[in-house]
This record gives sequence, C-alpha cells and structure tokens, in this order.
Amino acid sequence: MPLGRSLSMTSLNGLPQCEDEDLPVEDLLLFEISWEVTNKVGGIYTVIQTKAKTTADEWGENYFLIGPYFEQNVKTQVEFSEPPNPAVKKAMDTMKSQGCQVFFGRWLIEGSPYVLLFDIGSAAWNLDKWKGEFWEVSNIGIPFHDREANDAVIFGSLTAWFLKELSCQFDDKPNIIAHFHEWQAGVGLILSRSQKLPVATIFTTHATLLGRYLCAASIDFYNNLDQFDIDKEAGERQIYHRYCMERASVHCAHVFTTVSQITATEAEHMLKKSPDVVTPNGLNIKKFSAMHEFQNLHSMYKARIQEFIRGHFYGHLDFDLDKTLFFFIAGRYEFSNKGADMFLEALSRLNFLLRVHKTDVTVIVFFIMPAKTNNFNVETLKGQAVRKQLWDTAQSVKEKFGRKLYNALLKGEIPDLNKILDRDDISIMKRAIYTTQRHTLPPVTTHNMIDDSNDPILNTIRRIGLFNNRTDRVKVILHPEFLSSTSPLLPLDYEEFVRGCHLGVFPSYYEPWGYTPAECTVMGIPSVTTNLSGFGCFMQEHVADPAAYGIYIVDRRFRSPDESCNQLTQFLYGFCQQNRRQRIIQRNRTERLSDLLDWKYLGRYYMHARHLALSRTFPVKFEMEPSAPPKTEGFRYPRPSSVPPSPSASQHSSPHHSEAEDEDEDERYDEDEEAERDRQNIKSPFSLGALPQGKKKQHGEYRN
Repeated sequence: MPLGRSLSMTSLNGLPQCEDEDLPVEDLLLFEISWEVTNKVGGIYTVIQTKAKTTADEWGENYFLIGPYFEQNVKTQVEFSEPPNPAVKKAMDTMKSQGCQVFFGRWLIEGSPYVLLFDIGSAAWNLDKWKGEFWEVSNIGIPFHDREANDAVIFGSLTAWFLKELSCQFDDKPNIIAHFHEWQAGVGLILSRSQKLPVATIFTTHATLLGRYLCAASIDFYNNLDQFDIDKEAGERQIYHRYCMERASVHCAHVFTTVSQITATEAEHMLKKSPDVVTPNGLNIKKFSAMHEFQNLHSMYKARIQEFIRGHFYGHLDFDLDKTLFFFIAGRYEFSNKGADMFLEALSRLNFLLRVHKTDVTVIVFFIMPAKTNNFNVETLKGQAVRKQLWDTAQSVKEKFGRKLYNALLKGEIPDLNKILDRDDISIMKRAIYTTQRHTLPPVTTHNMIDDSNDPILNTIRRIGLFNNRTDRVKVILHPEFLSSTSPLLPLDYEEFVRGCHLGVFPSYYEPWGYTPAECTVMGIPSVTTNLSGFGCFMQEHVADPAAYGIYIVDRRFRSPDESCNQLTQFLYGFCQQNRRQRIIQRNRTERLSDLLDWKYLGRYYMHARHLALSRTFPVKFEMEPSAPPKTEGFRYPRPSSVPPSPSASQHSSPHHSEAEDEDEDERYDEDEEAERDRQNIKSPFSLGALPQGKKKQHGEYRN
C-alpha cells in the first residue's frame, strides 16, 4: 500500500456487501482472541462461530482465532494441522521449546478458520511470575482463589508472548491486528500495549461485568447509571480486580467497541469510555430455495411438540391441540435479567383474560433454562410411556380392523360395523382408557429439581397458582435442561423446537444484544423483546412498525414494571386473538427481516473498527480521519400497507371478530408485492459509494 493511502468501505453493485477492497489483506494478519474460541460458555461463542465464515472469506489464510485448549472440546471441534505461515510456526516452536503446549488446526465450523489453542495447564507453573509482571504494568492484583481470573492471566500472558514472538520476525509488513473479546482476553491486550508491540488492538465488550451484577440485584440500573460509585459497587461484589482488568483493557485498546447502543451507554458510565464503534451481532442466514419451506418446517416440528404435549397432559387433554399456541423463553437461568419474573406475572394476567373471555385458545409455555437437577421426574416419563402405549394399542386395533374390512370388501360385502370390533378389541381399548386416568395434575417441571423449594421460577408459579389445572387456559412447563435430539422426553434440538413454536418471549431487563429473539427472527418465528436489549433497540431503529413484522418491543426503560407487565400481557393476548392465516402472514414478514441480521451486512462494522485501529496504530501507512462508523439512518422497513395489521395495533374488543373482516383482509393483502418492497428497502440504505480516486473521507462523511 502506498504511504498515506486512505481507507474506505465500498459496496458492490449497490448491494450491502462487505469487502475490504482498500485493505491489502495479503499484507496483514488478523487474530481474534477469546476465551470462547472452541469453548462454549455463552453468547460470545455464537458471535465468533457465526462471524467466522464472513471473516475467513475476506481474510483467507491470514485469519486466525486464538483460544484455550480443552481436550473435551477439541476432540470433536478441531482438526489439527501444521501452520502454513512460517512466522506463526516459528513463534509456536519457540513457545513449545520453553515448555508451553500450543496446538494449531482448523475449527470444524462453517468457514473452517485456523485456530491457535494454548494449554493453560501446561503453563500454570508461570502463574506467580506472570501475576507479578501484570502487577508491575497495571497495579492490578489477582487473588489466588479466583480461578477464572488466574486462568485469564495465564491465557493473556501466553497471547502477548505469542504476539511478541510473531511481531519480532517482521520489519515493515505484514502488519498485525489483534481483536480481543471480553475481559478474560484483556490481559493479553494490556501486556501487548505495555511492551509496545507493533500490533493494532481492538477490544470488544459484549456486556460490562458490573452491569450484569447490578442488574441481577434488582437495582433500577438504567435510571441511575450516573449515580453509582463504581469502585465501591465492584468491591462489595468482590469483583474489583476483574472490573479493573476490563476497564484497563478498554482504555489500552486502540479501538473500543460494544455490541449495541444500550451497552454503549452503559460502558460510558461503567467503564468511563464511550465506544469508538458499535458492532451489532449477526448470524449466518441460509435462505430456502422454496419461499415457504420454513412454514412447512414449522408445521412439522409443531406436530412433534404436540406429541410431547399428548403425553405430558395425559388424562387432562381436554383442550384442542389445533387451537393451542406454544410460547417459550430460553437462555441462561438469570431470573430477573432474562425477564422470567415479568413473563410469569404476565402469564398470570393472560390466563385471567383468556378465562374471562371464555376463549377456546390454550397457551402452553415452555421455560428452557438450565438448572441443577437430579434427573427426569417419574411422572413426566410415565406420561410419555402412556402415550406410546396408547399409540401402539390404537395401531394394533387399526390393523385388525383394516384386515377385517379388507377381507369383507374382497367378498363384495359391506361389513357390519357393530361386529367388526370383537369383545377383545373393546376390552383392549377400555384398558387403554383406564391407563390414562390420572389423579394428579400434569407436572409443571420435567425434572427433579435439586433445590425446588428455593427455585425462583417454581416459587413464582406457586405464588400465581399456575398449576396446569383443567380450568387454566395458560399451562406451564419448566424444562431445566438444554434441549437435545436424543432426549427421551422431547427429542428435538433447539432450532427444531424454536421452529415448532409460535412465539418466543424474551422480556429481558439486561440483554446487551439478545441472540434468542434474533434466532427466532431468522427462523420466521415472531418474538417479544425489550427496549433494554441491543436487538430490540436495533429493530426499533430499522423497522418502522416492528410489531407488524412480529417483533414486539416491551418498554422497560421508560415505564414502571407494572406498566411494562401490562404491555407484555396485551402483546400476548393480542397474539392469541390472531387467526391461523394472520399468524402465517406474520411469520412471512418476520422471516423477511432476517436479511437485517446477516453477517454479510453487519460485518461492515467490524471492518470499520479494523480500519480505525490500523489508522491509529500505523498513521504513516494507513491514513483515516476519526470518522463516524457506517450508519443506517433511514434504513427502515415501512409499516406494511396491507392487512392483517399487527394485533397490538388493532385489538378487537372480543376474541371473536367477524368473518367480513377476514374477507376484507383477503382482498387487501398481497404478499408478493409486500415482499418485493421489503427486498428493495434492504438494498438502498447500505450503499456507501466508493471514494473518488485520491479523495479522503473527512470526519462523519459516511452517508447512506
């Protein structure tokens, strides 16, 4: 690259694509460092895993991920190989010669990126020395009893050591970019800067440490952001050293990024620095060749969930499964942060509304939140056994009946239907009916909870009285374990389960991004989120009427908890009022929003962060004014002109509205026309336009 060449981002043919055309990637090496590379702990794993393909496509052989080595993870996720880059191999060999185990290979995910894994245990003998060195450069002391922080020191020291060995081999190029995710990787960034390594550094916080702790304590967090004594709060929670590691990483990085605007506001107060770039999280979007294939998948997996319901509610199956809606909440078991407290209260109110209006709709709600359990409870397993036994009985009687009918028809006779079933058949069926008799209510949990008397979800269910009574129109099932296709109860993996449900409900109080509603969106399933989640804020910014597209956004920032709960109840009740056709139309609209969440479009923000880091680290080689990140102002899906409208916007006075309204809706809804308009909307706002040759963009000059 000629000295002083400016950096810009361009789009191809007006489409919102990401291409690093002005970055000579052959002269650069990109490293992404995270504790969650090949090691699933939380949502950061999803960010890195889904983004890998887009980044690998851009950077090819010059893209590497750095993480910890855990044998149980590596066995199934990594294919070992020799590093193709001689400089990387030499740096690894130097570390190995001094007793550290370093592994290299390809991560077996989409994009197959290179991974470099450090065995933390093999280097643990250096811990005291490295803690001392870390104290010398940062004055941050790490207590011996904090295993996670100690591991972070070892991991960070190994990362900085590797970057030092690598950069020592280069004179002018290639230049190195190191992108660190979260405080566990931050030690490597701090040490790299203290050693003045020629490395462009980026630090991304996906959630502030203190913010998560404060929100879990049921504090009015967002209305008191400027009131907290940060040092005192961190000290009282015994995380002061972790907080210092995070804050030092933020201030040492050349570029600081967060995943959403709401987290940017939080970081400004908690970490005392505004992010340089907001980098929204995306997903790899796979479009079906047939437009309505996702609707077929919904029907298929809904039938599988219905089979589970038949077993779970045996003896109490006095509701119509064709008029039953499946809602769910899923994620880490953080009762308040994830909004499970508000969701349960809203379900109690919804149950009251559905009973008062004598509606024939039943709502079954799943809580998929892992907790400590002993095993499946006996009553739940018995339900599935009873269902299977009834199915086998019905099949045998059907086969016997069919054989007699077939023989009679062969003889040219119409069989006497009163005689076609003999006494044995009647006895078998009566015994089958007898086995379905039940003297207890269907269980509200599928497992034996280890401490069920102190479980917040179960205690709330006891308080509001949602015990799956016959009269309840809302029924609750707590599944305190992640879903698996090998489960004897509900043999579905998470994606299949989501596709089979009607609505995902995530009324989170603390959610820096929120992958669960995003995953619902790309699968065409409507969801409830809040304006305190990064995803909710992102959708409010880009969709004029999110509810019409199946994204219901509860206001938890500017309303009282009771008002927010009432709003959530109205969203749920409005959804229950929709007829089947309205739900199908809404799912079509929801699925069309998936383009908004594709890494092909959102990767541009990470690209901008890399440009900015290079220009700040190597200003002679890479010139770039401190420009604003790419914007998407005006990138708003308009409210659909056709009906059916969002149920939140036009709720009927009763659950039963006239057929004339349905006929009117048939005339006014044109899906092809609406879909084409949405496709046009997603193209136009992303075209940034190429720079005229020789011209450099000035501050804030990125436009739509």
